[in-house]
Amino acid sequence: MTPQSATAFHLLAALTLYAALPPAGAQQAGAEPRAPLGRWVTESGNLEVEVAPCSSGSATLCGKVVKVMANRSMAGPGQAGEFADKRPALGMTLLSGFKASGANEHTGEIYNRENAKTYSATLTPAGTDQLRVHAYVGIALFGKTQVWRRPAPAPTAGAGALP
Repeated sequence: MTPQSATAFHLLAALTLYAALPPAGAQQAGAEPRAPLGRWVTESGNLEVEVAPCSSGSATLCGKVVKVMANRSMAGPGQAGEFADKRPALGMTLLSGFKASGANEHTGEIYNRENAKTYSATLTPAGTDQLRVHAYVGIALFGKTQVWRRPAPAPTAGAGALP
């Protein structure tokens, strides 16, 4: 083997090994799964939504409102919530039909109770405590992205409690 071919061989071997490595920041063994499952507080802080399988054993995910924390409009601060859908938010399904569509991405539909319309959407976990929710009409290039966050852990009994 000539010195040039040996160098080319080693370079190719190194590139092949590098390509096989997980990307920086990728999930490590034992780390929390980067799936959209669990509870999330919407960007407006109005609702807590639980994302779970739509039915037992299903790979399709849905999201239902499990807690109403405020009733503000997403249109702007201080604006009262004028909702086209007058049904109570608690128990309402906002996310439906989400299926894995790529690495750490799920595609489905999101319901906006302010205008009573349903949009295509993607859910993309951003670490263990953030979920990017991108709603759009037509193509995903155009639309709006919100960042939902995990709710703060509930205080444990006795922690900071007065006797």
